Amino acid sequence: MAISRRTLLKTSIATAVAAAGGLAIFPASKIFADDDVDVIPHASHWGPFNAIVKDGILIGVQPRKELDAMPTEMLTEGLLSRVYDKTRVKYPMVRQSYLADPKGDNKPHLRGKEPFVRVSWETALSLVADSIQTTAKEFGNDAIFSSSYGGWSHAGLMRPQVLQGRFFNLIGGQSTTTGDYSGGASQVILPHVIGDMEVYSPQTAWPVIEKHTEVFVLIGCDPWKNNRIEFRVADHQMYPRWKQFAEKGIKFISINPQRTRTDDELDADWVKIVPNTDTALFLAMAQYAYEKELYDPTYLARYTVGADKYIDHLMGKNDGVVKSPQWAEKITGISAEKIKEMAELFANKKTQFAAGWSLQRADHGEMVHWAIINFAAMLGKIGKPGEGVGFSWHYGNGGMPQSGKALPVGLSQGKNPVGKVCPASRISEMLNNPGKRFTRDGIEYTYPDIKVIYNAGNNLLSHQQNTNELIAALNQKVDTFICQDPWWCASSRYADIVLPATSSLERDDLSSGGTYSNDKIYAMRQVIQPYGESLDDFEIFRRLSKMFGVEEQFTDGLAFNDILKRAYKASSATLPFEDFWQQGVAHLPIAESANDWVRHGDFYQDPEQFPLHTTSGKIELFCQDIADFEVKDCPPMPTFIEPFEYLGNAKTNAVHVVSPHPYMRLHSQMANADVRKREDVQGRQYVLINDQDAEKHGIRSGQLVEIFNDRGRLIAGAKVSKKIMPGVISLEEGAWLQFDSQGRCNSGAINVLTSSNASSELSQANSANTCLAYIQRCRDSESSNLAFEPPQILALDSGTEIAKLDITLAVDQIKLNDVKQSAGEQLFYQRCTMCHSAKDPRQYTKVQWQGITKSMFPRAGLNPAERKQVMDFLEENAKDSKDGSKVSSL
Repeated sequence: MAISRRTLLKTSIATAVAAAGGLAIFPASKIFADDDVDVIPHASHWGPFNAIVKDGILIGVQPRKELDAMPTEMLTEGLLSRVYDKTRVKYPMVRQSYLADPKGDNKPHLRGKEPFVRVSWETALSLVADSIQTTAKEFGNDAIFSSSYGGWSHAGLMRPQVLQGRFFNLIGGQSTTTGDYSGGASQVILPHVIGDMEVYSPQTAWPVIEKHTEVFVLIGCDPWKNNRIEFRVADHQMYPRWKQFAEKGIKFISINPQRTRTDDELDADWVKIVPNTDTALFLAMAQYAYEKELYDPTYLARYTVGADKYIDHLMGKNDGVVKSPQWAEKITGISAEKIKEMAELFANKKTQFAAGWSLQRADHGEMVHWAIINFAAMLGKIGKPGEGVGFSWHYGNGGMPQSGKALPVGLSQGKNPVGKVCPASRISEMLNNPGKRFTRDGIEYTYPDIKVIYNAGNNLLSHQQNTNELIAALNQKVDTFICQDPWWCASSRYADIVLPATSSLERDDLSSGGTYSNDKIYAMRQVIQPYGESLDDFEIFRRLSKMFGVEEQFTDGLAFNDILKRAYKASSATLPFEDFWQQGVAHLPIAESANDWVRHGDFYQDPEQFPLHTTSGKIELFCQDIADFEVKDCPPMPTFIEPFEYLGNAKTNAVHVVSPHPYMRLHSQMANADVRKREDVQGRQYVLINDQDAEKHGIRSGQLVEIFNDRGRLIAGAKVSKKIMPGVISLEEGAWLQFDSQGRCNSGAINVLTSSNASSELSQANSANTCLAYIQRCRDSESSNLAFEPPQILALDSGTEIAKLDITLAVDQIKLNDVKQSAGEQLFYQRCTMCHSAKDPRQYTKVQWQGITKSMFPRAGLNPAERKQVMDFLEENAKDSKDGSKVSSL
């Protein structure tokens, strides 16, 4: 049956797909001979695949097993089901009260509650442009805030937040976020400690682990689950390697409040630990190692600084508290004998420590990864083959050998004329406290006074902690909230203007994989026509650029396809573009020597020739830089500080709520896909409860439960299990929002419970995993989960067109662009902002920039001469340079 696009838009997508034969998973060996079937290569966060298209309808996917070692259900089922889902935003939409009075009383308290009105693209973009123009003229561009920092919505080069940054930087800039949710605390502290962010660094090559490692310690680390997705394109090549490790006899130990999928797959020994107490555990093992002379004094003398101060701390010289196993037993819930046993095992065996990011998403989160580093250094392990520390084994197929090749170079964001920033997890704090001063990593900033929020490809209302606080701040402080997204996610539902973006299947693009191996470039060819009236992000920002008179600058004077060809040409790929586009992949060879690479190996072999990028050039067990910052809640060495709430200070019947990354989603992506039915309980996010706790509260598997604290309430579905310790419940993050009449999230979204407290004044990162709540049986749910029901849509409004705008922002910006820049500065803002907005050079010291640019330069496609020019600029303006210290705050 031939189905025209016109017919497709008039009928339900589900009916059209059924008529075309239904959705299907096609084996990799399947060959299609039908003339009316198109096989189109594409790639996603969930893996590369061939899209099977019949008469213009996506009818199935064909995993590419030669590229993907373990295709997941999110690819084979989820990607299909969400494309044609009823949660798609079909047309430009404006909230009813906002459309009625955009500049007056537009009733922000009705966000998320009232209907939307379908409007034309002209009307929607005119409203957007007017809000930008008016705000910039009355309050300055720093009153416009981008909450689009992450880029996770799209796996290609043309990520919405990059294109948004490029557009706004051409018309005067916008206030932006700094840092992120994933590794916010460690990415600030670890450059001071070990000279790199570590949380985004490649790991020791897997052949080295297989050959040398005897014990592999997983600390809050679940590679089997988290490696199912990637920031670019997942190919799951480490999965067979993990199996090889286990089959070889490497002993796995998992320190975690819950038993993970990785633990089961690798038969790991499970050591239960009270959440937020890992710092105490590693302090105690270090103290025991020192007391029993299991430590390596020669290693400490050559490779570390501050060992004397740290050992004094372990022995209680200053505070009178010896950090012994007996001391840690009362805090961690792990017996003193078990702590001693592990310390001896790790000291006497070749041990690799792998810590997850979740550990540092907590109160005083800066301490935990640092404590692990200090313990490994005490044992003399960092930099040795098959030993040491790694903080990204659970992400990006950490452990795969690296190609070291240049990747495609897309459009850059350029230099942002606005210097105002907000730490990624402090948005509510910023909205509620305009003008307030705060410090991050020793630099003082001032919060901007925000009037407009532009949110492209990012579910702000899902990932920001303390959702109720955020909604109240939005309603009280923000005049216009714009959301650009393919779906009616929470951020779309609470927006004033919704711009329907295409999914990745409805646009052309390029991507690469894996995150660290960088050994493949993928073609993301358009599979189907745009859904409804949706436009891809490039086209949306191109149209806005045209309205503001900067279209030529935005596109570089190139057609979209020519931008992609230029990007590919900048890479190390040798396959002609036409062949690449047809085949869908270009391989970047990996040198044999990459199989022998050891994280921190050069430093261990010759610390004088290859010092770390810390102030001392060594591992800093005690950090004088941190001491000099005089941050009251971040000591200069790993210290266990009681969290503001945890089981150690909990009231009767309170439980600790941990919120790991989901198994069937990428944060909130895929929440609206059919794969949710594999895990949901009564249509809600499930919560894992220990069987003893379940019996205590009269809860059985399959029942609805209510979880609550002073910050909010939610309804979830119970799964009773022995795979989580008593006193702890686990609720995966990323569920969509839907509030009932009592203010409970009927879908199970964790962030209605979490605190927006910062981990410390050093990093200003989030503390999501520091969360206590209460749980009880829910007997009064008001409805099924309605999070995936679209809002009420009113008929197309044809009488609200906005008059032609007199755009002058771009004219003003031309004057700013006339400021002379050095060659290095130009290159930095042109080529080093393809993924995230450019870092302020003052955010890092000279040696820290030397470490960061090791991975940044290849991705930017810079040649040796260009690298030197950029490095000269960064060093001239670094935190510890004469120029970098001229301005004390922003």
